[in-house]
Amino acid sequence: MTMPSTSLSRLVATLLVCMQGVALAADTATFEPATATLRLPTLQLDAGDRYRDVVVRLLDPGQLRVDDPAVGTELQYLTTGSVLRLPQVVIGTATYPRVSLTRPGLELLGAGGLVGPASAADASVPGAVTTPFPTLENITVEWDFTGDANRNAVVGVRYRAQGSSAWLTGMPLRRIHNETSGQGRTWPLRHSGSIFDVVPGTTYEIELTLTDPDGGSTVRTTTATTRSVPTPAPGAVVKPATPATLASVLAGANAGEVVELGAGHYSGFSVARSGASGRPLVIRGTPGAVVEGEINVFNQRHVMLTEMTLNGRVRFNGSNDFSMTRSTVNATAALGGHGIITFTRAENAYIADNTVTGTVVWSEAALGASGGNAGEGILITGPGHVLMNNRVARFRDNISLLEDDEAVDQYSIDILNNDLSEAADDGVEADFCMHNCRIMRNRLTNVFIALSSQPGLGGPTYFVRNVVYNAVHVAFKLYRSSYGDVLLHNTVVKNGDALGIYAGATVGRLYARNNLFIGGPGGTYGGYSSGTGRVLSIADLDAASADLDFDAYGSTVDSFTGRWGATSFSSLAELRARTTERAAVQVGMDSFASVPVFPGSPITLYTVPDLRLQPGSAAVDAGQAIPNISQGFQGRAPDAGAYELGQALPVYGPR
Repeated sequence: MTMPSTSLSRLVATLLVCMQGVALAADTATFEPATATLRLPTLQLDAGDRYRDVVVRLLDPGQLRVDDPAVGTELQYLTTGSVLRLPQVVIGTATYPRVSLTRPGLELLGAGGLVGPASAADASVPGAVTTPFPTLENITVEWDFTGDANRNAVVGVRYRAQGSSAWLTGMPLRRIHNETSGQGRTWPLRHSGSIFDVVPGTTYEIELTLTDPDGGSTVRTTTATTRSVPTPAPGAVVKPATPATLASVLAGANAGEVVELGAGHYSGFSVARSGASGRPLVIRGTPGAVVEGEINVFNQRHVMLTEMTLNGRVRFNGSNDFSMTRSTVNATAALGGHGIITFTRAENAYIADNTVTGTVVWSEAALGASGGNAGEGILITGPGHVLMNNRVARFRDNISLLEDDEAVDQYSIDILNNDLSEAADDGVEADFCMHNCRIMRNRLTNVFIALSSQPGLGGPTYFVRNVVYNAVHVAFKLYRSSYGDVLLHNTVVKNGDALGIYAGATVGRLYARNNLFIGGPGGTYGGYSSGTGRVLSIADLDAASADLDFDAYGSTVDSFTGRWGATSFSSLAELRARTTERAAVQVGMDSFASVPVFPGSPITLYTVPDLRLQPGSAAVDAGQAIPNISQGFQGRAPDAGAYELGQALPVYGPR
């Protein structure tokens, strides 16, 4: 049907549905062909009232014209002649200028309310741009500001390797509100986000475009250089050691040298010397060399442990630029069941390609915070850490940040491509992340809780393309008033509720796109219920700030039910109509090319399945294009879930 202009005006004025979506410039509309949805950050009726976050379904474009000179700088609907004027429209990766639609057929889906007269408080006052602690493959970007009381400013991102002529589009920065969580934690007002999957050891030019229709719009540029992968210095002097000589060799070791452990059994030892940038002090194992006990590296810099075999634990308290690679760590009960840990602030650790095994035996008695479990597989606090391609199993928490008052400067942290199993509490405990923790492309199998953000301190805390199979309790633990979690392209198959978050406290500013969640019959394990097979259950969701869409949901029980804050639904149609999930789809276990066993007996140690999609699944082409996240997709749109159809599996664990 064609909506009369009078109906459009009346409904826009009365519907107050929060439709924040991906941040856009104020004059830019986006069109999603799969759902025929047109999203307008603002819309002016004639020369009068302006409304924010207007969403319409385009039933008929009417007379369409591109590069129409009559189109100005304002998204505008003219009631006389029924003309929709759009300064620019984004469809996928293409942008079309000055588009006009004459007598289009429009169905209004929602709007965020009337934009009042501009005031001085509504204008943005830009502050400093910073890029703290670039890692090897990701860059944090923060832009302080004041003003913008009506919260309509957005920041677009472009970047390119220095010397390149081609700009790439980044994911827009997230607006971080100055808020205090239920835990009494406060965070400052700013725009914040990440540039993903860049190249190590490379300088990038970054262009940020702040758009605020009330004033303060500006463009800022900066540069950031990613870290290089730590390696021994070229031509490094190698100093052989034996169990009898190791202490003296270490005492005389210098920056840039390699202490090489010959075959034999070594007692635990301490490293009290530092390396230098580009010239690390390296302790390297050889076949037959085994360390029994603890290796301590306290308050040093540029120390590398590599190719080690250790029955015990490693502590790198207070050490910056520490690295541990290509090693095997078998935790022991005598040393708390820990693997590789720092209990105090450290910077820029690189922990990669290790196999770290704990002492926990997978059983119901071991599950949960009060279960019979012990030990942290890899534990960190401080900024700039990179934990990637490790295989970690049989700990209380396989990978963890510190919590409460022990958490220090937990930002710009990468947890990537790890293969995680048999975590009796959390697979990845990203608790007390202060911003820009990036938990990406991890595979989690047979874990009590897969991914924890308890809490996120304003965000963004990114969970991207993780694969979860057989999470006993929940896949995402967004508890203790977690704010600013971002869920993109994750795949979850578990017993109980597919996406169940039982926080008992506000789940604030949750943003989700392109995820795939499948649940089924649930139960109670270790004293914790996994739910009843609802596709979604988040009773504590702050619906006013939540923005979830383009997700795929399913359950092996014969129903499609759920809870969204105070709203319940009992069908896909009701989910779409009553929540922001207007483009959600329903999926089943037959969505996968190799249909896995449904993990209905979660104390079982299931074999790791292949959860790639099969052609024809409702999850194929069901997503929304997200700059710097879903580039390279095939078909009309990205697929929901962690895997794009036809692409190879990522490398999980040691390379």
